[in-house]
Parts: sequence; structure tokens; C-alpha cells
Amino acid sequence: MLAETATAATDDKETPATQENLQSRIEEDRWLIRECDLYYDEYKECTSLKGRFQQYFIYGETLDCNQWKKDYDNCCKWESSKDLKAADALITSERNRRMERFRAHYRNDIWKKRDSPPTDWDKPLPDWMQKRNENSFLAQKAKEIKEGKQEEASKSCSIM
Repeated sequence: MLAETATAATDDKETPATQENLQSRIEEDRWLIRECDLYYDEYKECTSLKGRFQQYFIYGETLDCNQWKKDYDNCCKWESSKDLKAADALITSERNRRMERFRAHYRNDIWKKRDSPPTDWDKPLPDWMQKRNENSFLAQKAKEIKEGKQEEASKSCSIM
């Protein structure tokens, strides 16, 4: 019992080494943190009537929107006072959200992932496709560039 209490007391205090470790992790993954307004917008969209209706339509039940609120609060703490724990919680949340989004991609065992492009990736297009595309706008512009007849950009205005 005394050992547990002593361990809990040392866990509550952050040593300078842990503080530096946390700070270096945050600096490395700072790009994951979005602007705070985006978290607030996601929360409002999630809790709106339209959002709830869409959730019920897609999933058959409404979703828990509390994580968006927590992320918004942590973002505000990070922006206002550079709270490292809030930033770490925010980065962890973003990583979890990202893993959830890519879960199907990572679990895909139908398609074999390539390490390099196919050997014949740059072979010429088939004749029928070249014939079909020979009068396209891009083909004409490519021909003009090759011949050096590129005209000055024409000025035009379209009113809708």
C-alpha cells in the first residue's frame, strides 16, 4: 500500500526529463493540431439537428460528440497557455481519428501494395487512344509548346 502511494506521488510530479520528452514529441507532431475554430465547427456540426439526422441515417444511432468538445477545449488551452498535456491529448486524439479513418485501408488484404511503379509505366498510349485525343485542347497546347508557337495568353471574360 505504501509503495503504491509513493509511486502515485512520483507519477503526479513531472521531472524535467519527462517534460523535455513531452515537448520534443509535441514539436515533432505539432502539424497534427488544427486551428481551434475547426474543432468547434466539428462539434457544432456533430450536435446540430442536421448532423444528428445524418448520423441516425448512416449509423442507425447518434454518435458521441464529446471528443470534439474535449479537442476544442484542449486546443484552447494549448493556444492560450501552451499547456503541454493539452497538446499531447490533442495529438493523441488526432492520431486515433486518423487511424480510424485509415482502418479499412490498412486492413485491405485484397490488393497487393506496390513498392515501386510498374516497369512499363511510361510506355506510349495505345493508337486508338492517341487518335481519340489528338484534337483535344491539351494535345493542341502541347503541340504549340513543342513547336514554340505559344501565343500570348488571350484575355477573355465570361459573365454568368
